[in-house]
Amino acid sequence: MSDTITLAVVGAGDRGSGHAGWALAHPDRARVVAVAEPRAPRRERLAAAHRIDPCHVLGDWRELAALGRIADAVLVCTLDRDHLEPVLAFAGLGYHIMLEKPMALTEDECRRIVDAVERAGVILSVGHVLRYTPYTRTLKDVVDSGRIGDIVSVQHLEPVGFWHQAHSFVRGNWRRADEATTMLMAKSCHDLDWLQYVLGHPPVRVSSFGRLSHFRPENRPPGAADRCLDCAVEPDCPYSAAREYGERLADGRHRWPLSVLIDEFTPRALETALREGPYGRCVYACDNDVVDHQVVAMEFDSGATATFTMTAFTEQADRHTRIFGTRGELRGDGSTITVYDFLTRTEEQVAIGAGGPMDAAGGHGGGDAGLMDAFVAAIATGDPGLVRSGPRESLTSHLTVLAAERARCSGTVEPVGPPVPGP
Repeated sequence: MSDTITLAVVGAGDRGSGHAGWALAHPDRARVVAVAEPRAPRRERLAAAHRIDPCHVLGDWRELAALGRIADAVLVCTLDRDHLEPVLAFAGLGYHIMLEKPMALTEDECRRIVDAVERAGVILSVGHVLRYTPYTRTLKDVVDSGRIGDIVSVQHLEPVGFWHQAHSFVRGNWRRADEATTMLMAKSCHDLDWLQYVLGHPPVRVSSFGRLSHFRPENRPPGAADRCLDCAVEPDCPYSAAREYGERLADGRHRWPLSVLIDEFTPRALETALREGPYGRCVYACDNDVVDHQVVAMEFDSGATATFTMTAFTEQADRHTRIFGTRGELRGDGSTITVYDFLTRTEEQVAIGAGGPMDAAGGHGGGDAGLMDAFVAAIATGDPGLVRSGPRESLTSHLTVLAAERARCSGTVEPVGPPVPGP
């Protein structure tokens, strides 16, 4: 293996292209040498950016796997339902694997992935980027130091944002559980994983409540059309696709989420997408069924409790967390951390390194770069311990998500299943 880690990319969408972009910023550490992507514009764009040999620019991951191991590692960034088969194939070929979250959508598939990478002896890093931000590192250091004492309870809020909900979970690829997955798995497996990481262990049982309340046909305003471009009430609608995407195009924000709609950033391309594609539909006339708000309550074996709230009905903002300890309280908002000390009755703001915005366009507060940095370092040094989101850690957080969704659907309190037994 050379000093520069070679990477193959499976899935050249926004996540795959974003992770691959890390190599362009660190050419001394990693280089992309292959891509498999069915959509020609995205495949060709990534191939050109990384100057990939045309022999390794492919339309399907199976074609890539048929070449054998031509890179040190593979970035599996396919749609959520298409993770299992490529992971099994590339693990069998000896590739180290960076797998976009969620790792899989069922307990059986998650366990099969863990078993496959452990049997193959390859490194697996799941894309739980929130573990890798400077903000998370600082917050966890405070918690682990004992500064606020023993943790008794936690409140954690994910403010999805009204337009993000409309884009991804009403009009977009993750709008239906049967075609993609549940809202909790698609969007909030990050958060249940993050809570597990910060507290140092997973919950033992969970309950959950939530539903699709607003983005339903019966809430459609009188006179609304099926598409925003044809709608008389569009000027008064906060979920207007014409306004949201049009302003982004006009402002030159040619990245996610606009890049999901169009490959050419022109007014004509955008108008065509809004007239013919799914992102121009009225939010009250879509075929969506995932929840737009959900609460998960968790109990840990220490007796500590936590609540997680996901809601669509917010401005776009960073996650907010309050951690209540026996000696103090911690408040965090993704960019600042404040600690209140019960003994001295004083408040201090803890310094955090630069991370950037917490959304996908902003690199998830430095988490995207941190994920790739750790993954490449783990391969280069042969030390899988540098990966904070390995197979077993990720399995336990996925089991929590699955248990919480069972609880929501059945109205029960559900135990969180045990992780894979030790080797």
